[in-house]
Amino acid sequence: MKLKSTDQAQALPSTATTAVTTSTGTRKAWKKKTPVEVVLEQITRLQEDVAAKEEQLKSKRQLLKLEEARKVLESS
Repeated sequence: MKLKSTDQAQALPSTATTAVTTSTGTRKAWKKKTPVEVVLEQITRLQEDVAAKEEQLKSKRQLLKLEEARKVLESS
């Protein structure tokens, strides 16, 4: 029984080994963010998301108008 637990421990990679082996070889240093920084970052991301969706909506509205114009032109 004791041998199984040591074999399993050796089979699992250690966190130190996995942290070092990344695709680029080195990582940026982790900087802890304050709750204020986290919220401000979320606001910025959400503003960008809303702006992108507004652009999509504007394009969709334009498409609907053009399709209505097409129907009018085809019916004439």
